[in-house]
Amino acid sequence: MRGARRLAYNDLALFSSFLPVPHLCPARGSAPLLTCYQNRKFASKQVKGHGKDHKDKKVKVKVDKQEVEIRQTMTVASLAEAMNKDFDHVIEALLNTSLDMDSLEPDSVLEERWIKEVVKRSGMKFSWAKLSDSRERPNRDVHRRPAADPSSLALRPPVVTIMGHVDHGKTTLLDSLRKSQIVSTEAGGITQHIGAFLVQLPTGEKITFLDTPGHAAFSSMRARGANATDIVILVVAADDGVMNQTVESIQHARTANVPIIVAVNKCDKPQADPQRVKRELLAYDVVCEEFGGDVQAIHVSALKGDNLMALAEATVTLAEILELKAEPSGLVEGIIIESRTDKGKGPVTTAIVQRGLLKRGSVLVAGKSWAKVRYLLDENGRALTEAGPSAAVEVVGWKELPSAGEIILEVESEQRAREVVEWRTYEEEQQKLQEEQSVIELKQKQHLEEYKKEREGLTHLSWRQRKSALYRANKGKFSVRPSEKMQRDEHNLPLIIKGDMDGSVEAILNILDTYDAQQQCQMDVVHFGIGDVSENDVNMAQMFTGEATVLAMFDVSVGKKKVPVAGCRIQKGQLDRRLKFRLIRGRDVLWEGSLAALKHHKDDVQVVKVGMECGLSVDGDVAFNPGDVIVCYEEVDTPQVTSWNPGF
Repeated sequence: MRGARRLAYNDLALFSSFLPVPHLCPARGSAPLLTCYQNRKFASKQVKGHGKDHKDKKVKVKVDKQEVEIRQTMTVASLAEAMNKDFDHVIEALLNTSLDMDSLEPDSVLEERWIKEVVKRSGMKFSWAKLSDSRERPNRDVHRRPAADPSSLALRPPVVTIMGHVDHGKTTLLDSLRKSQIVSTEAGGITQHIGAFLVQLPTGEKITFLDTPGHAAFSSMRARGANATDIVILVVAADDGVMNQTVESIQHARTANVPIIVAVNKCDKPQADPQRVKRELLAYDVVCEEFGGDVQAIHVSALKGDNLMALAEATVTLAEILELKAEPSGLVEGIIIESRTDKGKGPVTTAIVQRGLLKRGSVLVAGKSWAKVRYLLDENGRALTEAGPSAAVEVVGWKELPSAGEIILEVESEQRAREVVEWRTYEEEQQKLQEEQSVIELKQKQHLEEYKKEREGLTHLSWRQRKSALYRANKGKFSVRPSEKMQRDEHNLPLIIKGDMDGSVEAILNILDTYDAQQQCQMDVVHFGIGDVSENDVNMAQMFTGEATVLAMFDVSVGKKKVPVAGCRIQKGQLDRRLKFRLIRGRDVLWEGSLAALKHHKDDVQVVKVGMECGLSVDGDVAFNPGDVIVCYEEVDTPQVTSWNPGF
């Protein structure tokens, strides 16, 4: 174009022969100029698709939204952390909703719809958090074997339980049958433990007897004895007649669907009236044969040994009618009658073999304990190499002491036994956590209902007016802070229960469960166990003041820092912030130290008592897990003393 302009300027006559006149414009100054159109087109070779490159295209850019893992009952702080945002972002996302913004705190629990709303308003998408691998663990428990082929069954001795009222002669009856001196070793004439004995009669028949306590406090142990027996011998004194424990024994036998033989004892006494006893039993649906029933009644004198063979023959006859059979080989199944800790043998259990053949070296599982059998002992302490169905034996070799009443099952290896115990422990922990979570959700629901009820008449007010109205309504509550109410002096009786037998401890705990005077004196069972009172028990009595279970974990913003807080429920005693604390997971102590904060709701408190919930944070980097145990204890320095008396 510049060349054309120069040509037109220098030789207009020559250039005009190529262009029409209208294309020439008046001269600017003395030289003509070439007119240039703005929409001129230049000749060019058109290439297929070339023109499309110059068209404006609307390209849709795919934006990947951030995915947020959510779960039910998330707190504001946990939601912000999952979104990688701060607390204020969540609050801003909830503006212009029906949610009361004044009530939101970092530890406030959001409903599911508000959790989803926050994620959507933040331009993100949500997905439900997957269950952890630990919740999807395969079931590794062990169960009873299927019923055996009837052709493989063999007759077994009957398991007979002696029941009746205290001092009606049960132990004397057993003593006469097995020719031993049990009565002389009984303290106060009351049998303290369940005992199992295999008695062989002169005729060759064998009977396994279970001796259950006759004291009223031990009714639960007596019930366990009835559930592990084939026949019940009900001992009733001819001079006393039917008493309270007699009636309880009848009820236990009926519940277990076990036949009864009545032994009318003390018939040698002048005031004895056996017929009156039988008539009294009619009122409890125990009909003896002479009254047209099917219950055998034998008149005996346990002290003099009169008519005991007739009682044994009646027992053997009834056992023949029942046709008691069991599989004499294969993996063992049985039941623990009693458990105790022996100084020389360790944990020891008295068991009845119900199926299979128990041998030394067998690997057994009972409850959350397992054993590799080191010794099998009979009632006289003699070593056995094996024990078949209906045999009563002492088993030595337990790693931990199982509870009385637990079912014994044999497994193929020690590794299998560990798997079973680990699974049962895990299952118990999960069930406990589920129960705790249900309680938490119920309390949260109650709190929300109370919160809504308190504010339902204030919705038309502004937030400032609402704050003022709530302050006036709760002014009376603020005058007495929860911290002051919880630190009031109350009568408290902490207890440590120790016994030589599991059944005895269980009976005492059952009695303590009936305590109903907590408003007069708070009674707390600090610890219970089996064995002698040890130095550790004494130390625990002096310093073990409280115990709490961790229910949940959440973070609380303190300035720009997030502090992990453990939500706990006090199970025993009380937590005192001034004392020392210990974190226990399973059997391991993971941390010891002091608390940084102890709160009840939103108030800083000094003491939190049993049954209450609290939040606590500790000094140092400690990771809590739901199910952990927090122990509060006191360290006391006492001067050491000796028994030496210098004489001055």
